[in-house]
Formats: sequence, structure tokens, C-alpha cells
Amino acid sequence: MNLVKICCCCILFISCQSAKFTQTDIEHAQKLYGLSFEASKIDTLHSYLGRNLNGYDSLRAYDLPHQTFPALLFDPHPYGFQMPMIGDSAFFTPLPKLILPEDLNEVAFYSIPQLASLLRSGQLSSLRLTKLYLERLKKYDPILECAITITEDMAIAQAIRADEELAQGVDRGLLHGIPYGTKDLMSVKGYPTTWGAMPYKNQVIDHTATVIKKLEDAGAVLIAKLSSGALARGDVWFDGQTKNPWDVSQGASGSSAGSGSATSAGLVAFALGTETLGSITSPATRNGVSGLRPTYGRVSRDGVMSLSWSMDKVGPLARSAEDCAIVFEVIRGKDATDKTLIEEGFDFNPNLDIRSLKIGYLKNEIEADSSDSGDNLREVLKVLDDLGIERSPILLPKDYPYAGFDIILRSEAAAMFDDMVRTGKVDMMVQQTKRSRANSLRQARFIPAVEYLQANRFRNLLIEEIHELFKDYDVIIAPTFGGRQLLITNLTGHPVVTVPSGFDADGHPTSISFLGNLYEEGVIASFAHAFQKASNFHLQIPPDFKD
Repeated sequence: MNLVKICCCCILFISCQSAKFTQTDIEHAQKLYGLSFEASKIDTLHSYLGRNLNGYDSLRAYDLPHQTFPALLFDPHPYGFQMPMIGDSAFFTPLPKLILPEDLNEVAFYSIPQLASLLRSGQLSSLRLTKLYLERLKKYDPILECAITITEDMAIAQAIRADEELAQGVDRGLLHGIPYGTKDLMSVKGYPTTWGAMPYKNQVIDHTATVIKKLEDAGAVLIAKLSSGALARGDVWFDGQTKNPWDVSQGASGSSAGSGSATSAGLVAFALGTETLGSITSPATRNGVSGLRPTYGRVSRDGVMSLSWSMDKVGPLARSAEDCAIVFEVIRGKDATDKTLIEEGFDFNPNLDIRSLKIGYLKNEIEADSSDSGDNLREVLKVLDDLGIERSPILLPKDYPYAGFDIILRSEAAAMFDDMVRTGKVDMMVQQTKRSRANSLRQARFIPAVEYLQANRFRNLLIEEIHELFKDYDVIIAPTFGGRQLLITNLTGHPVVTVPSGFDADGHPTSISFLGNLYEEGVIASFAHAFQKASNFHLQIPPDFKD
């Protein structure tokens, strides 16, 4: 890679007066970091900090491509970790025999195996299915604000190719001819990749993300780049707030807001999202769909906007856990452009006898939830009891500086978007509140490198303890929110499947999460599939989007 030196006038406002600071400035600044040096010590620091600042300016004098990872890569493995013996033995439900319904809108809510069956029986073409989803997108997107770019020309061309190949006996798998959408953090050559943020509204990246290439190779049809909360935060992007199809007065939650909303409303068959700290699990919950957040390092992030290099994961949102597993089977695996990837098998089994699994559950967190969501969680436990599973209560570790772990995400995000903050383009972001992404990036400039490293040292201890806790179980049942499981498992890199668990008194979907060991997505997805066979929450459709 050739580094390009940039004009000093572009370095701008934080550093343009960097040499002109005084000992009084140091005395005041140390209060931000909980320090209190004597005056004599501050005197000795002055010139040293000046040299540091010159060093910072030297770094800023070069262009640093967005796709460049830091040399320090996150490793989620505890000491002595042995990769599980997982074979590539995933298989899925046999294709059902179906008759095409008179109302084609019903098909928009079919599962991937159902759609695949109709395509292979010749009752439905990929082109007709693609046009159905495109029509629904155009009809409902003005209400939901879930799509940033509809990739119609590409979709039509891919659908025609899929039909031609199927007619010739070329079958690329279950996703062949199936329309989908992707969160607009993933680049697609020839189309804008806006990251949901005003400063990047017109950004076009001359590269197609690896996950999109893998789906294209599997014959899937990309019909839309879906909304992301600005720079992967919340559900507000530069053109509005993405809505929940179950209640359009409510946001879709984020940051994979468009992926959750569009899937729920039957505007795509499935969608890709990303999660750093809840951005698959939260919109899956809010919009009443299923979401799979894989183990850290399972799916390539080539061509995907980074928020936190050590926490970002790419995964699917779909109508069911099995649909998520079908998509995951295609997008997982090594990629020469992502050094964090680990090659490991995937063994989804729709016929798995879940009674043979060792199950733990977060008893205290489930019992402490007095809301409708908590009531639904306890009803799910009764369903699982009827399936014959036994479970043991477990406790998540409490003695950690949990309030400090957010330093990791915020520091890495600040590094990723450093140029945007320093040039003032951060002021173009739509949200400018105290808890907005824009303000988060500004304040992260005041996080010391020492604290970032200290937080990661505690993270290492947490990894060890969680591994010891999880290794005796195949699945851990947990509330999606409440307690600290969402923070903990995102820090440690563990996978989770989040599925609908019912509705609250206001008709809003609720969810439950099934946590697994590193690389054992097959187990938790199979477990979630067994639950969904015994329930029907995932089959519910937002009533205002049926037609």
C-alpha cells in the first residue's frame, strides 16, 4: 500500500494550533483523566507532550484508507483453546411441496425453503419473485424508510441469470434466485455505500464486499441496500428514521434497522446486518424476526464499514432460525482480505434431538424481568420443558469494571472516523445530541491509550471466565436484554441466535436469545429451530403489510 501525504491545511482544527499550549492547559486537562500531578511534574511534561503532539500531526499528514485494520488484531480464544471438532455437515429441511397461492403477496413472507421449492417446481420464476419484492419495496419504503438504494437494474439482471441457470439444470443452492437486501455498510461496486451518514451520502466505493460476492456466487438476487443508523448507531439515518412494521410510530431499532424492518414487512426474503453491541439482536427483537450473530471471525468484513475492529460481526436477519442458518452457510468462511477469519465447520441439523444437549439458563435475569417480555420468556421455558429439555441455572460474572468496557468500542470508532472529526464533517451528521454517534466520536478523542489497553486487559480476563462458564453447556438461554449478557458476549465474541418469543400488551414483538460456544452456531441454530417448530411466533406477519 502506498501512503499518500496530504496537505497540512486539511489536518485542521484540533491540531492547527497544537504547539501553542501551556502548563495551565495540562493542569486543567489532567482532570479529564482522573490525574493530579504536582506543578513540578507538569513543568517536566510540557515539552514531552509537545513532542507527542508533533508525532500526532505526523500521523495525520498521511491518508489512511478506511479498510486498513490496526496491526493489533483481536483474538477471542482463551488460553489453551482447542478448536471444536465440527464437520461441514449442515443440512436443511427438505423442500416442501407447495402450490403457488392466488395472492402472490403471501409468497413475500415465505421461508427460504418454501421459495426455493416454488422456484424449482417452475411455478414461480426468480424474475417474477424479484419484481414482487421490488414492487413491495417501492410501495412500503415511503412508510418504513428502510431502503437507501434500490438496486433494481442489478436485481433484474441477476434474476434473469438465475432463471436461465435453473432452466439449464444449474442449481447453486437454496439461495439461487432468492431476493435479499444488505445493510448499507457493505460496499457494492457501482452503487452508493452511504453508511447511513450525511458526510458519506454520495460515497461510491469501487469494490464489492466479499459477503455480497459469496451471495452472488450462490445465485441470490440483491434488490436493495437497506438503512443503517448513521455510522452503525440507532435507527436514524440521513433521510429519516426507519420504522417498525408492527408499529410505524416506533423506530425499527438499530443499527441494522433496514434489514430488520424490510425482512419483517416482507420486502426481502432475508437481509444482512452487522453487530458490534446489539445491532442484529436488537432490530431482530423490535421487528419480530430471527437474527444470527456469528462468532467473531466467522464472516468476512472485507468491504464492510468498520466501527470496532475487535467487535464487529456480520450476520443474517431472516424469517426463521433455519433461514439464518441457510444464509450463514453461504457467507461464512475464510477470505484472504480479512486476517481475523477462522475456518471452521458448520453442522446445522434440523432434526437434532435437543434433549441430548446440556442447557444452561440465566435464571436470575429471566425471573427478575417483570415486564411482558419477561412473562413471554417464562412461557418459552414452558415450551422447552414440554420438549423434554433439562436446564441448569448459571450466573454471569459480576466482578468486572463493566462501565469501562465501552472505551474499547468508542476508541476504535474514533480512530476509524478520526479524519471526519478533525475536518469538522462530523457536524454534518443528522443527530447532534449528547448520546449521538457524532458526539460519541468527539468525546472519544479524550480517551487515553492507557485506559484503552487496560480495558482490553480486563477483557482478556473476562474471556477466560466466560469460556470456563460456557464450556459445560451447549446452549445458554438468556433474555436478549437485561443483565449484561449482550455486552459480555459481544466482548468475548460468542455467537447468539435471537428469535421471537411473543408480543407485549401493545402488540410489539419480544424475543429470546440462545447463546453458544465459540464456532458452534450450528448447535444454537438447531436448538432455535426446534423451538420454532414447537411455536409459531416467527410465523406472525405485521397486519398492515400483508397486501
